[in-house]
Amino acid sequence: MNATRHYDSDDLALYAMQLFSKEEAAEIAAHLAACATCRHQVAEHQGDLAIYAMTAEMHSQPAQARERLMKQVAREKKAVPVERPPVPVPFENTLRGQNSFSRGLGSGRYLDEEEVTPRRNIAAKVFPWVGWAVAAGLAVTAGSLYHERQALRASATLQAAQIDRLSSDAAAAKQLVDTMTDPTARQVTLTKAPATQTPPQPQGRVTYVPRNGTLIFLASNMEPLQTYKTYELWLIPADGRDPIPAGTFHPDDRGNASVILPPLPKGIEARAFGITVEDDGGSQTPTMPIVMAGN
Repeated sequence: MNATRHYDSDDLALYAMQLFSKEEAAEIAAHLAACATCRHQVAEHQGDLAIYAMTAEMHSQPAQARERLMKQVAREKKAVPVERPPVPVPFENTLRGQNSFSRGLGSGRYLDEEEVTPRRNIAAKVFPWVGWAVAAGLAVTAGSLYHERQALRASATLQAAQIDRLSSDAAAAKQLVDTMTDPTARQVTLTKAPATQTPPQPQGRVTYVPRNGTLIFLASNMEPLQTYKTYELWLIPADGRDPIPAGTFHPDDRGNASVILPPLPKGIEARAFGITVEDDGGSQTPTMPIVMAGN
């Protein structure tokens, strides 16, 4: 307590953390009942402690780790403090007729109560804050580990998506190779109808496997289209059913185009293939005339 009859801020912080003995806490509590200034400081300390406690992420200790710790503590040897008798200081008389004790620690004197009390107060103020500093360090470490775990989880998710995409690409490439090398594949050449003698002529080639419903179409020398128009490939079934749309395409600047593995039903035998010009987006029924065809 200082000259203004108020407790120091450090003492009030220790009181807020309940680190005083019952007697000291009761003495401070009695002072707080009559001192609004000290009560306000205690309230501020308690609020700071509550906010700090809410920011630290609490983790329950694993049962196995706690069991190992208790076994280790049980194996530790207990240090029994040995009481040493105090060494009295030789009695000396001063010129003034007063008795005193030697002031050097090496002289084997008793320590005055006034010298011991400040050291005990300093230790009582410092050591509790060491525990809070360790707790803060653990909270920072736990937060860093949490962010690292989140980063690793995001990286693993991204890698899984990349693996799925590569697997899908590999499956499509295998299906493409199987279609091109299948011995049962139908090879159909599409030409412009009616054919003219002016080279180069638009031409398309279809590789079709009825068993799997897989199709590859490659075209060259295709004529450019008007805006909002597209070419559409048609599969004409051999059983007389309506033509089946087999994909739309736009030629590039050199007239090249392709349709790779469009979604087609399996097991449909084709009598012919045709190409029409449709509105952009395609159609479910061909719009006449058929500009290119092949049987």
